[in-house]
Amino acid sequence: MTRLSLRTCKTLRYDPALADIGIVHLGVGAFHRAHMADYTDAVLANGGARWAILGASLRAADTRDALQEQDFLYTLAESDEQGERCRVIGALRGILVAPEDPQALIEAMCLPSVKIVSLTVTEKGYCHDPATGTLNEQHPDILHDLANPDSPRSAPGYLVEAIRARKARGLPPFTVLCCDNLPANGRTVARVVTRLAELRSPALGNYVAEHVAFPATMVDRIVPATTDADRARIAAATGLEDRWPVVTERFTDWVIEDRFPQGRPDWAARFVTDIAPFETMKLRLLNGAHSSMSYLGYLAGHETIAGCMADAALAYFVSHLMNAEVTSTLDVPPDTDVTAYKQALLARFRNPGLRHRTWQIAMDGSQKLPQRLLGTIRDRLKAGEPIDGLALGVAAWMRYVTGVDEAGGAIDVRDPLKDELRARADAAGLNAKALAPALLGIERIFGSDLPADPRFTTAVATALDSLIRHGSKKTYERFRSTHP
Repeated sequence: MTRLSLRTCKTLRYDPALADIGIVHLGVGAFHRAHMADYTDAVLANGGARWAILGASLRAADTRDALQEQDFLYTLAESDEQGERCRVIGALRGILVAPEDPQALIEAMCLPSVKIVSLTVTEKGYCHDPATGTLNEQHPDILHDLANPDSPRSAPGYLVEAIRARKARGLPPFTVLCCDNLPANGRTVARVVTRLAELRSPALGNYVAEHVAFPATMVDRIVPATTDADRARIAAATGLEDRWPVVTERFTDWVIEDRFPQGRPDWAARFVTDIAPFETMKLRLLNGAHSSMSYLGYLAGHETIAGCMADAALAYFVSHLMNAEVTSTLDVPPDTDVTAYKQALLARFRNPGLRHRTWQIAMDGSQKLPQRLLGTIRDRLKAGEPIDGLALGVAAWMRYVTGVDEAGGAIDVRDPLKDELRARADAAGLNAKALAPALLGIERIFGSDLPADPRFTTAVATALDSLIRHGSKKTYERFRSTHP
């Protein structure tokens, strides 16, 4: 079959080769290619030729290797209840693999045409303490970057060195645009990057604090990992072989704090002055439900989120979590129908065209729990309100990270703290009275306040005991019968 390329593609509405690099993006994964690159593709098609994207992988070469022979074009396959639609995206003009040549990436970030450096490096990529939002100054990558500032490993390390290099050349700093699910993501990344700059030089730290913009964002699109079945289906639909297409839902949303001193593309996003209500609503309703459902669903044998939603008792739990426990903690954004938003989320979760694996969502739970569940729990406890559903979500994560499923098989736990999690779990055994406090003792996740609150610790231990004794499915079925 003919390979997708600039020569073979007949559907692009512009010539990507004529576009200038205006954005360097760190972390060219599926989410970026389904979200920000899609928005930028529309800008380029409408004549915004200053804003092509140069991508960078901070770890592996697989995306670069898959896309370079097709001129970095790829197919975006969007699905809903009416079927699937395929489009070719041309916004990505190249991919650098940072470990192969760190200086090449720093030089790219110093191009005068670059006005924005954006990131989707996942929560763990910021080398921060999820419980406090501060830089983990003992993180191995941070220690390396302080000792070797001109050949960094971490995203913060690349940002600091490129900002320093631009300053030395008399170039204005780029805007740093975080597109990851961090609470107050702009302020969090600003705090991390400024602190790393301070550790290198107080003067550099002051420069970052005074001159670099870190606008906050809320990103929303469900993007499962691409499978070989997806590749075959998309090739059959388009008549072109694509080594790494991206599958996603038709729905997409992007809310951005409008702070871009060097300019920005005219993205079809919502530009606002206060991102916080949008961010909190999405993190707690969508991401909180996703994480809770992924752990409970995986343990119950459900491979996908759509499969979880086909389980009436688990779908009930998700609806209860949103309506009875999360909604009361939200400061709903103006002109937002939160009821309609929740109904739309449930419909998106049921989308049969998306094979979003529970195992994929379950990754990196130690980095995700603080913003997806624990903030909501703190607000509920402060208000004196019950946390039964939220506690069950936390307990399901605890059961999952033991690394052993309900049939005694191994769980492939992917988490930056997996060794510590497994060591604590193995020492405690499958005993809720020992396992719950062992895991709650990780201050980087739970802080010092929640483990000292018996309302929280009792609720989590009780839920965990049920998961261990009765299994996930019977536990959430019992939850349904006791929480009408």
